[in-house]
Amino acid sequence: MKKNLILLILFALSFHLLISQEQKNVKQLLKQPIPEKQEIPENQQKAKGNENFHVLKAAIIDGDTIPHVLLKEVTIIPQWNFKNNKERIAYTRLVHNVKITLPYARIASEKLYEINSQLAKIKDDKGRKNYLKKAEKDLFAEFEAPLRNLTFSQGKVLIKLIDRETGNTGFELIKEYRGGVSAFFWQGIARIFGANLKDVYKPDNEDAMIEHIIKMIDLGLI
Repeated sequence: MKKNLILLILFALSFHLLISQEQKNVKQLLKQPIPEKQEIPENQQKAKGNENFHVLKAAIIDGDTIPHVLLKEVTIIPQWNFKNNKERIAYTRLVHNVKITLPYARIASEKLYEINSQLAKIKDDKGRKNYLKKAEKDLFAEFEAPLRNLTFSQGKVLIKLIDRETGNTGFELIKEYRGGVSAFFWQGIARIFGANLKDVYKPDNEDAMIEHIIKMIDLGLI
């Protein structure tokens, strides 16, 4: 039953790997050598300039010409203020669980967008049902095994993170794609095991620790 609770999320979602993109380093760009001044034909000035140097705005301060460079936003996150050692242990355990479940929640958000895009192109109900059936089959083939390895605690975290990443609770998603009967059935099973598919992610209150962990993960600090 516990494993089925974790798998109920799959009834509404299918996943696709999320690929992060590296950003360019501003300092490296500024270190590029500036070539000696030379006459460049007007029709080649723009292309030549882009290859060898960067034109920056500047200001003269105390006789010195100071370049103006637009820097990327820097996010500063303070360390979590632990009340006691018990909370420190809980934080460490939660870091582990969030690192395991966050990728699934983000993949769910991306795939949910893809599903909705495809459903919008299908006009008849039969075609939509067939598409969802195939999506569900593909979903189980790819993700049933790894999700069966989730612990119950990780499953509860995943329910929260799906709401954070998709803007919809697990209950809402199941109701939308599987119908109200299925949603109420799985909600009943979830409640038996102490979970709630209607849980809403609250980053400023009860889920503040999870939110802090996610920000730290996104910045590569943990």
